[in-house]
Amino acid sequence: MPRYLPEPPYRHGTPATTAVVLVNLGTPEAPTAPALKRYLRQFLSDPRVVEIPKALWWLILNGIILNVRPKKSAAKYATVWMEDGSPLRVHTERQARLLKGLLGQRGHQLSAFYAMRYGTPSLAEVLTRLKAEGTRRILIVPMYPQYAASTTATVVDEAARWLLQTRNQPEMRFVRNFHDQEAYLSALEKSVRRHWQANGSLGEQDRLLISFHGLPKRSLDLGDPYFCECHKTGRLLAERLNLRPEQYQICFQSRFGKAEWLQPYTAPTLEEWGAQGVRRVDVICPGFVADCLETLEEIAQEGRDDFLKAGGREYHYIPALNEDDAWIEALADLAEQHLAGWPTRTAADPQALAISARQASQFGAPS
Repeated sequence: MPRYLPEPPYRHGTPATTAVVLVNLGTPEAPTAPALKRYLRQFLSDPRVVEIPKALWWLILNGIILNVRPKKSAAKYATVWMEDGSPLRVHTERQARLLKGLLGQRGHQLSAFYAMRYGTPSLAEVLTRLKAEGTRRILIVPMYPQYAASTTATVVDEAARWLLQTRNQPEMRFVRNFHDQEAYLSALEKSVRRHWQANGSLGEQDRLLISFHGLPKRSLDLGDPYFCECHKTGRLLAERLNLRPEQYQICFQSRFGKAEWLQPYTAPTLEEWGAQGVRRVDVICPGFVADCLETLEEIAQEGRDDFLKAGGREYHYIPALNEDDAWIEALADLAEQHLAGWPTRTAADPQALAISARQASQFGAPS
């Protein structure tokens, strides 16, 4: 077996191009048990995702989890599946198109693609395609505002594996995090205020719950900065919204297994609030820039049931940023910051700018 991937044909004088690749976690190809089994096998086999001895985890994964969880997860995916596919894939693809259009309006000539860390299109597939098209500079943007070894670092790992197989490597850069980026926080603030304008502001007996995906507590003890970055995002957002400490709570969702995870947990908090007489809860999930199973099913559906059954009266899920104009602007700012020094700008072309403008408004993102 050859050590390196075959190089695409090359002609001297071919201009070097630049690309931005948005990478999100991943999704099954369909809301079915077989598709979920393939997806979960790949996802849960990553040693950065599950840090327990490999032999023991192999037995648990193949002997229990992959025989039980796919059917249950498929049923949950079916409740949120969109006409065009998985919400995570649909929104991430649209974000890439809108980003390319906006960067084009700002005078950059480059391409923008999306990839999934687990599932399709894989990062390796996208990088191979870009190389075949003559791309020589690649900015990879993991779509995780808060850095974690089990998310952001796995993207870098996968890109590194591809580079190890590549003889003529392109230049490559990575975005580490953007948990305290001004434009990202502004987009979150605008989404909450837009929700309050439509549904009324929080009253004295109401709360804003800021929910992030959970991780085993052991990750914090071992030096992962995720917990701290989540708290910084939540604190800065609450400050922008002029909330008092008693009006909001930062929590962690999606606990899996029996080990202790980052606390406080989202579901028990909702149940406690309902029992304590909290009237209304609004929930936002800043760690997800695209809606997915964890937001649309776990938070918007299960979270609502938990709160109302415990005695709460009104529950709202504030959607992820998705194709929001302010978020696409923030994403473009982030890309420009990390593209600095690469020759991406071209002379203004009125026809190209008009095409970019039409592309950027294709999905009717809210203003």
